[in-house]
Amino acid sequence: MRRRTVVVGAGLGGLATAALLAKKGCDVTVLEKNDSPGGRARVWEDRGFLFDMGPSWYLMPEAFDRYFGLFGRSPSDVLSLVRLDPQFRVFSGTEDVYDVRDALSANAGLFDRLEPDGAAKTERYLEKAREQYDLSVRHFLYRDYDGLSDFLDKKIIKNGLRLGFVGSVHGQASKEIRDERLQQILEFTMVFIGGAPKKTPGFYALMSSIVLDQGVWYPMGGITTVVKALHELGLSQGVRYEFGCPARRIRTEAGRAVEVLTDRGAFPADAVVSNADYHHTETALLDEGGRTYNERYWRRRVLSPSALILYVGLNRRVEGLVHHNLYFEKDWGRHFDTVFSRPAWPESFSYYVSCPSKTDPATAPAGMENLFFLVPVAPGLEDSDQAREAFAGRVLDHFERLTGERITPNIVVRRVFSGRDFISDYNTYQGTAFGLSHTLFQTAVFRPRRRSRRVGNLYFAGQYPHPGVGMPMVLISAELAAERVAREL
Repeated sequence: MRRRTVVVGAGLGGLATAALLAKKGCDVTVLEKNDSPGGRARVWEDRGFLFDMGPSWYLMPEAFDRYFGLFGRSPSDVLSLVRLDPQFRVFSGTEDVYDVRDALSANAGLFDRLEPDGAAKTERYLEKAREQYDLSVRHFLYRDYDGLSDFLDKKIIKNGLRLGFVGSVHGQASKEIRDERLQQILEFTMVFIGGAPKKTPGFYALMSSIVLDQGVWYPMGGITTVVKALHELGLSQGVRYEFGCPARRIRTEAGRAVEVLTDRGAFPADAVVSNADYHHTETALLDEGGRTYNERYWRRRVLSPSALILYVGLNRRVEGLVHHNLYFEKDWGRHFDTVFSRPAWPESFSYYVSCPSKTDPATAPAGMENLFFLVPVAPGLEDSDQAREAFAGRVLDHFERLTGERITPNIVVRRVFSGRDFISDYNTYQGTAFGLSHTLFQTAVFRPRRRSRRVGNLYFAGQYPHPGVGMPMVLISAELAAERVAREL
């Protein structure tokens, strides 16, 4: 008899876990509160503009190769991938603009301009980052952790210093590089995993190697094509999906989940995998006796940023942009302070602008432009119409001054998405965009458990358990979750 497994949430982690469980012989049903798959990676379309609502960087292709390889397939079978060159454009302060190219050797002149011998110093930094990446893939990322004893493996202990668990990403970069502009090029990806460079363990310097060595990719049609590929993969394995069907309660008996209750009835389960927000699962779907972590635990966590996102469609093209664009304040530490130390809408801020229509004509009508603005902000801020509209206006004003282009009269599509939307659409704790930040004591074994302590057949996928935040990490998390559920069933 096939084991009945219910997956709560059709984000990337839920889709990926469901397909693997079905391949392993489980009878899988996915419950999703929204009307379409993808979670944060959903798509929004309006008047011919196609907006990826969340993730926009396709990094670490090796993780996608491995995941699809589990089904005897390749990403190239289902995705049309383009390697971007330049990888991204940097607006440094208000005066300096430069492109980081795809070939590392093509950046030597830029790095030397930013700092004497900057190319050689960056290469030394990347040598360490490459070693960390190699060690992490071989010994760290594809392992599950249930307790400290699992983490104190002789290979991890032996390689602990080389992996970079001591010190921070900024500390590692600043040993080689003095110029803040070059440091920012090497450190900005920490925001992608919900952290600040000075607070993120040096281990995550491997992100620099992932970007600068492995390249920045884009699937034509947008990140939504990854969602479609995972959804169709699940369908091919026999997964059933219930969209517009939020889970209301996980009913337990004798310390085990027996069914998931919804407005469409009960879905019996031999195992439940939650890809929903971890805090929401424990506080809203379980009775108090089934919770592994209490409210004190959550109050003491370091949350990743929330975000102010602007989806903007223009009726004309914009010069001076490439696909990925980053504006860095000279003193970006002030922005991080308003996110992690003194929560407030930031007075000065760095931000990201994606312009996929530079690469992909399908994302905007002919002769028009698709812009996605993202500004990290503190979770839990007052998010009234007035507050977020005022801040969105400041972002657009700054962008116009930065580029010297007046775009406001040309806006034909405009939507604001912020903390309160992360809560209403995804049930996220405090409106965080990425879950838990990657601090030292929120890494590996110190992240929330893969399997509930109180409910023996309740498991978690997605970004909260190890290895954490980001599309590649979520695919790894899905593999770890599916292996464990299948083994223990």
